[in-house]
Amino acid sequence: MQRNGKKYEKIRKEEGYTVMSNYHFKDKRLILKAKGLLSMMLSLSDNWNFSLMGLSSICIEGKDIIRKILNELKRYKYLKMIEKRNENGRFYYEYIIYEKPYEE
Repeated sequence: MQRNGKKYEKIRKEEGYTVMSNYHFKDKRLILKAKGLLSMMLSLSDNWNFSLMGLSSICIEGKDIIRKILNELKRYKYLKMIEKRNENGRFYYEYIIYEKPYEE
């Protein structure tokens, strides 16, 4: 493709893209870091390891900052964390992520 005498290569947009609601981007209650973490979480597969350890493994921020951001997402109802036990009796959390705040 050429435009104004310059050659442009068309990018194939078949893979590596995420479709999500714009709702959280426009929510003025959320800090920018919360919008970014939520967007990243929405882009990950459903079977991804949604845990503090898992999230901190792909972020430059440490666990303390990620924990604060997750608490903000919980406060504004973009995230539910359900405490469960595995077969060894150890606690873990199941994360339920929402594109828009959930209603109780």
